[in-house]
Amino acid sequence: MLQTIENLNSIVNDFIWGVPAMICIIGVGLYLSIRSGFIQIRKFPYAMKCTLGRMFRKKEAADGALTPFQAVCTALAATVGTGNIAGVAGAIAIGGPGAVFWMWISALLGMCTKFSEVTLAVHFREKNRNGDLVGGPMYYIKNGLGKKWIWLAYLFSLFGVLAVFGTGNATQVNTITAAINSALINYGILSDSGIKMSCLIIGIIITILVSLILLGGIKRIGKVTEKLVPVMALIYILLAIGVILLNLNRVPAVFGSIIRGAFQPAAVTGGIVGSFFLSMKKGVSRGIFSNEAGLGTGSIAHACADTRKPVKQGFFGIFEVFMDTIVICTLTALVILLSGVEVPYGSAAGAELTISGFTSVYGNWVSIFTAIAMCCFAFSTIIGWGLYGARCMEFLLGSKTIKPFMVAYSLVALLGATVDLGLIWSIAETFNGLMAIPNLIALFLLAPIVIRLTREYFQNEPD
Repeated sequence: MLQTIENLNSIVNDFIWGVPAMICIIGVGLYLSIRSGFIQIRKFPYAMKCTLGRMFRKKEAADGALTPFQAVCTALAATVGTGNIAGVAGAIAIGGPGAVFWMWISALLGMCTKFSEVTLAVHFREKNRNGDLVGGPMYYIKNGLGKKWIWLAYLFSLFGVLAVFGTGNATQVNTITAAINSALINYGILSDSGIKMSCLIIGIIITILVSLILLGGIKRIGKVTEKLVPVMALIYILLAIGVILLNLNRVPAVFGSIIRGAFQPAAVTGGIVGSFFLSMKKGVSRGIFSNEAGLGTGSIAHACADTRKPVKQGFFGIFEVFMDTIVICTLTALVILLSGVEVPYGSAAGAELTISGFTSVYGNWVSIFTAIAMCCFAFSTIIGWGLYGARCMEFLLGSKTIKPFMVAYSLVALLGATVDLGLIWSIAETFNGLMAIPNLIALFLLAPIVIRLTREYFQNEPD
């Protein structure tokens, strides 16, 4: 049965992430960048000043809303996860080091894509029957494009509900179990025979924790993410910088292999990865899986922000993609490529490869810290995507379905703890691609509104 699902999904996945998808994702990002005058580059210093300044400004949000800091932490919680750890490892193993270069390209264009998503989400958001601010692709399609496009909003929501179980939950739990089990095995606490039981126990614990947080509502989600995200990012970044400092002499060669591998994969991987398009495909798809630019999901969290300026909140989108892909994904890639760990080119790889990169430099003791960081990354993603799924479900069937959805979503953790990694990643990639289609159509059609809002913002806001 699983083999049949895998074969069927492989066919669909190859179609979704084929040449048309690459053209659409990169094309829309390029189109938005050109229309906005490459705002992600031109206004990058302003974006950093604007976002960092607001992130540390203490204030309470109105009922049913998040502070701008909580909103960006919730969005970062969803984006900074297995895409940064297992996803980068998988991209390098299957696409070669050159896949990292294509991650950078997707991130550069993705900054403008996410800026547009967040701006539109805040501009076209609504208040639901509980008084909570709700928004995202389904709402800017509904309120921005009109009734004739409402089917596109429902299509996004349907794909969103299906995607969250794999992208937001199962793959994240899989990474948590891999990180914890690797640490326990390294310290001789866990034997191979006990791995299955360990996975089941971890799955049960995650199910309970996720349900307690999600059922507590938007305020509880915001309070958890604003504390969890900064700590987990700091731990991981410091560990990764340590690897780089201990291998500084190899940094130029590694960057050379990334650039060369982007256009000549075989020259870097010994011929095992010989396809230029495969390297591009894995880099772009895993980059999108990581930063979610083009999917529209991050804008769902930003729509909850207690702000009156859509464009100002939009700059958090630029900051998010920069931190997620340019900073954290690059650090992960450098850990793997600088550490000297053997990369199984042509084969599936996940969090274990990243963990091996750290342990080969620091020793087995660091597996505890990497396990903690990875668990925080993955757990925060589960929380963020739980919110996304709940909003999609609410749009489809009403607010009465939110709690049943959250219970079902929490229970998927048990499945994620015991299912093969390769199939989970493949299914997650498929649903990510399906979600991107209606969102990219909407972004293309609503680009003039983004440009108008941006122009009006800078006419009234000091540069």
